[in-house]
Amino acid sequence: MKGLSTIAGCCLLSLFSSPLLAADDASCQEIRLGAVGWTDVVATTAVASELLGRLGYETIQTQASQQIIFAGIQKNQIDAFLGYWKPIMDDNIKPFLDRDAVKVAPEPSLDDAIAILAVPTYTAEAGLKTFADIARFKDQLDGKIYGIESGSGANTAIQKMIDEDQFGLGGFTLVESSEGAMLTAVKRAVRAEKPVLFFGWKPHPMNIQLPITYLTGSENVFGPNDGAATVSTVTAPDFAQRCPNADRLLTGLRFTSAQEAELMAPIMDRQAPDQVARAWLKANPEVVKAWLAGVTSFDGKSGADAVIASLQ
Repeated sequence: MKGLSTIAGCCLLSLFSSPLLAADDASCQEIRLGAVGWTDVVATTAVASELLGRLGYETIQTQASQQIIFAGIQKNQIDAFLGYWKPIMDDNIKPFLDRDAVKVAPEPSLDDAIAILAVPTYTAEAGLKTFADIARFKDQLDGKIYGIESGSGANTAIQKMIDEDQFGLGGFTLVESSEGAMLTAVKRAVRAEKPVLFFGWKPHPMNIQLPITYLTGSENVFGPNDGAATVSTVTAPDFAQRCPNADRLLTGLRFTSAQEAELMAPIMDRQAPDQVARAWLKANPEVVKAWLAGVTSFDGKSGADAVIASLQ
């Protein structure tokens, strides 16, 4: 009996001292990630993909609109999405949440974001500081508000203001385009020191590269506190049960706006996102260790050790 007790004790000690928490099933080795074309989401998705790859997983990325990504999760075509901006995407995700077709991680991956209309600081200094000021500047703005891609929550909110003549915006036109095209238009206006009104957000290098002032007095059009936002990971409802180790990694990632800006700047300078992610992870081993606490490689070894060793 004493020998059996010793053996049992050794087994328990081995169990609790091992980094292994729950090995994922073979069906989880391929992880399908959705991504919208926003540079911050491109950057964080590249980081997640790089980490998963070094843990022994394979990743497939699908870049699409928010609605298509949520529908893809519902149809079991996408496993996870690292770019749910709350509250700007609330209307788009609500039907899927109502059907329990998607699951939002309990804690946001970024908690100091902002997403709301903005102007160059010289335009704010000229008097366009609040939503109530916009209508007075209609002629100077050529009656345009620059948005992002069609179907986005931001554009929906802007178009609703126009349709309902909120803040006197009934005569304005929403200019829909990609993030890159919008920023090109804004930079062109800034070079000419012309007023321009556009959808801005943080984290983004635009906050460093351009003189930006975010408007106030939005009356909760872009959520409470004038555009204060969080970003969270969304997964399939059963992903944590099917692939607990991969889920632990994806829902445990935590970024700051400064970290994301570091990642986004070189991507916007046309460096490959995977190369940017790889270099950033190599330069930030302590962050990697924190993210991978309790995460293993696909074959059950220490995740942090596996990733850091592969980056040398």
